[in-house]
Amino acid sequence: MKILMKALAKSRDGRWQVQLDQQAVNFRSEAEARAFVDKLQARLQAPHRLPERLAS
Repeated sequence: MKILMKALAKSRDGRWQVQLDQQAVNFRSEAEARAFVDKLQARLQAPHRLPERLAS
């Protein structure tokens, strides 16, 4: 997943945007955007167990 964080140039109130591939999410501040990205990356990098295969 490609994650891009950027300041919205046209925004007068300092809004930021995080792009996740083709999906964009807007935030009120850089701190909010950074917290979102940090939590997302931690969840993506966390170990994930695959479900056990059901016996046939």
